[in-house]
Amino acid sequence: MTGPKADGIAAVFYGNAYIMLALTTAMWGGNAIAGKLAIGEVSPMALVVLRWAGVVLLMGVVSRRKVMAEWPVMRQRIWFLCALGALGFTLFNGLFYVAAHYTVAINMGILQGGIPVFVLVGALAVYRTPVSAVQAAGVLLTMIGIALIASRGDLERLAALEFNRGDILMVAACALYAGYTVALRKRPNVSGLAMFTVMAGAAFVTAIPLAGIEIYLGQFQWPTLKGWGIVLFVTLFPSFLAQIFFLRGVDLVGPGRAGVWVNLVPIYASVFAVAILGEDFAWFHAAALVFVMGGIALANRTKA
Repeated sequence: MTGPKADGIAAVFYGNAYIMLALTTAMWGGNAIAGKLAIGEVSPMALVVLRWAGVVLLMGVVSRRKVMAEWPVMRQRIWFLCALGALGFTLFNGLFYVAAHYTVAINMGILQGGIPVFVLVGALAVYRTPVSAVQAAGVLLTMIGIALIASRGDLERLAALEFNRGDILMVAACALYAGYTVALRKRPNVSGLAMFTVMAGAAFVTAIPLAGIEIYLGQFQWPTLKGWGIVLFVTLFPSFLAQIFFLRGVDLVGPGRAGVWVNLVPIYASVFAVAILGEDFAWFHAAALVFVMGGIALANRTKA
């Protein structure tokens, strides 16, 4: 459909922050499913490097004029932006897709939901941002949820510190992404699209050595036909469209209100994992989801 009517529908869609934020979190939740489906179809670092290569090409079309206009400002902080791209995109995604080989998508989604609490702790450590008693209680609740996931609800395993390797990798990935988020406070004064484009480029470049290590270890796998479909999905949806939608949502309703929507990621991931992958939703998943979501709700409360 083309013409004025189609343009009107597009305008309404692009002007509705809540539609875009709902789709954004659904796409991010779907990334955990893609990570599981990628096993045997494309190796983790091949997926990372191809993902960001695709994003660079797409963003080059969408935002090249913004990048050129704002390059003088970004050039002064280029190493900082490269570090952000490596930390928040390359390393996070690398650990994320490796973790998919050792744990279930439900766990990945719920653990990813704990990122806001890691951010709160990181802001306290780096910027001495005050944390209220209610927020501290939120951190504790979220950590209980993470412990439930990591121990599979087995107190003996928890006492013996016997955790699933994939869950530990996911916690490390979430900590890295939280570090990236905390560092964004020092971002240069440029548009989100231009900055994301540069960081995507940095993510692609820094992913190449990791792919090289995978080749050296004999673990690199070019995508199969299904693997190329997965690469296309994670490039177009969790990376490209989700970022554009989220940036637009932030523009329309502000970062605080937009950020709350990220709490839907573990819910989407859990639903998708059961519906698409047929994973079992155990009692400890439900309990962990309650603890993590409740902890985030408390952690997001400001001091009275």
